[in-house]
Amino acid sequence: MSTNSQPAVQPRFQTLFTELEKRFQATSLGDDKWYILATSTIAASPDPESAEQLYLHLISQPAYSTSPARQALVRRLREALVKAVPIVGVCKPIEAILSISKVERDEDKDYTFTRKDWQCDQANHDRGAAWMQKLYARNTGGTLNLFNAHKDFSWLSEEITYGLYLSDRQVLDDVDTQLVVLPGIMSQNLPNETHWHIRGTRRLGLPKSEVQVIWDCVQLVAQFFEVKLNKVPTVEAVEYDV
Repeated sequence: MSTNSQPAVQPRFQTLFTELEKRFQATSLGDDKWYILATSTIAASPDPESAEQLYLHLISQPAYSTSPARQALVRRLREALVKAVPIVGVCKPIEAILSISKVERDEDKDYTFTRKDWQCDQANHDRGAAWMQKLYARNTGGTLNLFNAHKDFSWLSEEITYGLYLSDRQVLDDVDTQLVVLPGIMSQNLPNETHWHIRGTRRLGLPKSEVQVIWDCVQLVAQFFEVKLNKVPTVEAVEYDV
């Protein structure tokens, strides 16, 4: 895409993204976290193509005024969408990344490929198990035992969801990853997994007040897309289990 034909961000999206950024500024999470939540909730939404609007909003900011900065940004957005695949399925993240690709300038294209040499081996298993243990702790065994009669799902969790996707740290760190997972799950109005990942996010060391900001921001995006989240637990309701 040529530099001169960059489309403008729609005002309603501008308002949404500005509000999300403002809410994160009240936390200690840093200024590169809010848009990971935005990416995940957009991927889970009825309109994943609006990832284009998020990208356009971001590259209009001074921090992304150079091509290397925009390439670093798109690596983070792309990895968030890759990690959204086991959470929301493959099709919506594909729509999202294609929408971003349409408005990227040619000089900003990033051709890195994080999982080129991935193997479903013991190292992969160990990485996934370590990340799962960090989030689930004393609940790990009991959670996996839920699938004793459906072992394909425990295998998927250990080797693929956690091994291939979520434990990869080439681009996104632990908190970034939870900002994909918790918002992506919660955006689908899923009560059990939302409970598990509110709890897991707290176990990473985030204070309850900051997890509440995350919860509120997911609700804000859901309201924007006219999606009801009436089954998910509150942060307070999960606190006893942390």
